[in-house]
Amino acid sequence: MKSTRKGLRDDELEKDNYGRIVCAECNETLKKANNPDEVFSVRTCPECAVEWKELR
Repeated sequence: MKSTRKGLRDDELEKDNYGRIVCAECNETLKKANNPDEVFSVRTCPECAVEWKELR
């Protein structure tokens, strides 16, 4: 699982006009899941189900 920063650098993710992270392949806004026991959040594309982790 890559980080969201690496996904943005590799052009797998983009930011829209409002600063939301969007999957470049599907053009869908990523959903966020927070696990209180982890240091990072998991961002998931609802269309293609690819996951990225985002440090809090």
